[in-house]
Amino acid sequence: MTAVKQLDCTDGSIWFGAPARTLSPLDPDNAERELDDLANMADDGELPVLAALAASKTPLAEFLAAVLDLSPYIRDSLRRRPAMLEQLSGKSVDRRLGEIRDEIGKLSAAGSEAAMMNQMRELKREAHCLIALADLAGAAVPQETVRRMSELADNCIAAAVRHVLLEAHRNGKLKLPQLESPEQGCGWIVLAMGKLGAGELNFSSDIDLIVFFDPQAPAITDPYDASELFVRLTRKLVRILNDRTGNGYVFRTDLRLRPDPGSTPLAIPVEAALTYYESRGQNWERAAMIKARPVAGDSAAGQAFLDNLVPYIWRKYMDFAAIADVHAIKRQIHAHKGHGEVAVHGHNVKLGRGGIREIEFFVQTQQLIAGGRFPELRGHSTTAMLTMLAERGWIAEETSKALIAQYWFLRDVEHAIQMVADEQAHNLPDEDREMTRIAHMLGYDGSQTFCEAFRKSLKTVEAHYAELFEADAGSSDDAVNLVFTGDVDDPATLETLSALGFERPSDICRVVRSWHFGRYRATQTAISRERLTKLTPRLLETFGRTKRADEALMRFDEFISGLPAGIQLFSLLQTNPALLDLLATIMGAAPRLAKTITRRPHVFDGLLDPGLLSELPDRDYLQERLTAFLDGAPSYEDILDRLRIFAAEQRFLIGIRLLTGAIDAGHAGLAFSDLADLTVSVALDAVVDEFAIRHGRIAGGEVAVIAMGKLGSRELTAGSDIDLILLYNHDPEAVESDGEKPLAPSHYYARLTQRLIAAVSAPTAEGTLYELDLRLRPSGNKGPVATHIDAFAKYQRSQAWVWEHMALTRARAIAGDDTLMRIAGTEIANALETERDAAEVMKEARDMRALIEQEKQAASIWDVKLIPGGLIDLEFIAQTSVLITHTSSRVGTTSTAARLRQLPANQVPPQTRQELEAAHELYSTLTQISRLCIYGAIDPNDIPPGLADLLLKYTDLPDLKVLAAHIEETSSRVRRHFDTLLDDKG
Repeated sequence: MTAVKQLDCTDGSIWFGAPARTLSPLDPDNAERELDDLANMADDGELPVLAALAASKTPLAEFLAAVLDLSPYIRDSLRRRPAMLEQLSGKSVDRRLGEIRDEIGKLSAAGSEAAMMNQMRELKREAHCLIALADLAGAAVPQETVRRMSELADNCIAAAVRHVLLEAHRNGKLKLPQLESPEQGCGWIVLAMGKLGAGELNFSSDIDLIVFFDPQAPAITDPYDASELFVRLTRKLVRILNDRTGNGYVFRTDLRLRPDPGSTPLAIPVEAALTYYESRGQNWERAAMIKARPVAGDSAAGQAFLDNLVPYIWRKYMDFAAIADVHAIKRQIHAHKGHGEVAVHGHNVKLGRGGIREIEFFVQTQQLIAGGRFPELRGHSTTAMLTMLAERGWIAEETSKALIAQYWFLRDVEHAIQMVADEQAHNLPDEDREMTRIAHMLGYDGSQTFCEAFRKSLKTVEAHYAELFEADAGSSDDAVNLVFTGDVDDPATLETLSALGFERPSDICRVVRSWHFGRYRATQTAISRERLTKLTPRLLETFGRTKRADEALMRFDEFISGLPAGIQLFSLLQTNPALLDLLATIMGAAPRLAKTITRRPHVFDGLLDPGLLSELPDRDYLQERLTAFLDGAPSYEDILDRLRIFAAEQRFLIGIRLLTGAIDAGHAGLAFSDLADLTVSVALDAVVDEFAIRHGRIAGGEVAVIAMGKLGSRELTAGSDIDLILLYNHDPEAVESDGEKPLAPSHYYARLTQRLIAAVSAPTAEGTLYELDLRLRPSGNKGPVATHIDAFAKYQRSQAWVWEHMALTRARAIAGDDTLMRIAGTEIANALETERDAAEVMKEARDMRALIEQEKQAASIWDVKLIPGGLIDLEFIAQTSVLITHTSSRVGTTSTAARLRQLPANQVPPQTRQELEAAHELYSTLTQISRLCIYGAIDPNDIPPGLADLLLKYTDLPDLKVLAAHIEETSSRVRRHFDTLLDDKG
């Protein structure tokens, strides 16, 4: 990277600070075109300095051209208002940001709320853009970028609060003591939490706020009306900051960190909040309060509130429950360190292994443990506290420096991801081209160099974590006190097992004794029993941490009871604690996966693949392994058995990747679907060949399998059955097949389909491949199991109901003869592109949704498929849009998520589309995780603690109440959008 000094255009007056990066565009030709367009806009807008810069051949012009190519968000911002660069003439970015801060401060006196919202959005966009340019130029280190973003958010929140307060005063709702400083004595407390509280806001972050009020504040005229008043004011504040207008939004605002968000108002009285924290507050809330600071409103009252919370947050003497909670948090971090390489493509920089959250979480746990006795450890800043922890001897100086360096490196990467499109994204791209974009934005020559640096960073964090949590990883002194000899329980052993987390220590003693007595094949040899004896203390500690330790250990016992031998496994677990942690997680959190591994222990072999977590299980990956697995299969039955074995193992391994965070829910859906595509295709080919041995073939005969439902939309889960339609075609002159036992065409393909159904879904010693559902075929269960392509086309053109065409929007040819697959695809597309009465489609969809709601009511808010405003609503919105806009899979997707992204911009506001997409992501994540871990729906009264931890990890929420409130809020929003979008009178 070459340093770039102040760059002359005509008078040398545009200044980005001191740029230190040379950026390379993805597409040099496009970069040049974009710069030319900007030059023309500058000419048209009479912006001489910018016009001169854009027309020059200076390094600064090259930098600007690269940014225009790399960041669609910055490009669109500059197109929208190129004058923002002209305003940098003769001044630094910091000076211009200071001017913007002053302009935002004056907005509180704006006449109308609409005018204020528009002006604030314009100023925020300009500041956002300038902060990004300085960051990309290398003129601002990540520390400076997060400071600038936090100050911008502070200024906007404070201005909005002042505006709302003054309006309330004018309307007689408040009597402010000082109009020139409306916050003083107003009693309205707005606390910044999370990264904003720490002054470390990322580029496209939400802002986390908690709002309290003091009913006795001087400004409040009626204390009894205060609660309703401040809820209204808070709702107005959120609207000013959060709502999307033609000028975008200011900051997405989240109030869910308040006490018990599912049952408390948006603004909470101070006394009620203090009572909650002191009597019911949890340790995650204590950790969250570490970063709390008054950001707007009555700062004196806010600071007094936090002062009152000091004994709650910073305990001088930790009670046993608090220590256990903190150590549980530490063990969670330690447990998901994982093993093997980390996949860079698709990695979550915030929540993934070796990521930002791990560093932040570690610092907070250390602060909770030590901050009560050492006030210097009570700071907000993650890196400042790492330095202080080293200075006070809590961690090694080398660890502190390494984690600080990696923290800012990862924050830099996070900013680059978010600067592409101003999205709250944390995942690196899956595609190589997009990865190159991120690399270029960070100043790297190419993606390979960046990926190596990124992988090294994650490994560095993990290596230090291994040292930081060494005590947790090893055996405790208590674990030595374990005696399993004889037939009588040892009292001290029972006490130790209870302390480790087991509720039925006597039953655990019995299970362990059965191992030592060699009652299973895996423990029949002396050496295997010796290895297991050495492993037992660590194993009991690990399973004891799974919350339902007894159930988890019983599942492990069932697992080893089915093993043909145990020496290799016990040796492996002894030397690989991460693998033991993973096995305990499976047994404790995922009964469905545990059942797979206990019934088919061979699937465990896949965990030994060192590349398991570093390779994405995409179609090519699965195809290569399936081909190798089937190589040399001697018979039809052997092919089908190998398919069942392969599918069970790969479903398990895809689930493990999801469980450990190596892939997210979206990737899991694609992987489960690709696996089904490939195995059904092989099964079909095998059935066709086997059937032909006896019955021959039909002249010109072709078959095609059409996937419907979640397989069609490539959103399959671990527990999904698959919806299929089998189509066929043949020479019109064909009368019967040419085999030893000839069959008429219709009979031939009906029998062939029945054979395919048996091959895929009939249970054998190796289980079933998939449960099949053929009810979506033409005429449903009353129609033939196989359908001629002409009959299918005719039915779709003239007989199909609207709901059948809605289902057809997810149809996708996955197996069979290429020609017929193409013909089927064309017929499906033709059916979907047919002109329809939009009002009729929407009415049918509404009626069908109402019927489903009447016949299949959701058991609880956790049934995200059936709840009003749940997955079905989202799918109906996407499907009706396809029918009304006459689009089809010709556009390249059958995915519900993609279809929601493609909702017509002229009919669906950007904020609505974003909320629908976010809802689908939430529901998909919850569905994938729950279907992976348990059978049936989530029971809110009996959610396995391990599953609860996974759901919270993937949604990045602190507890199940907050998650339930989030689901309820999301579903209400989706239902409102459903009613609006499917209203034929709208």
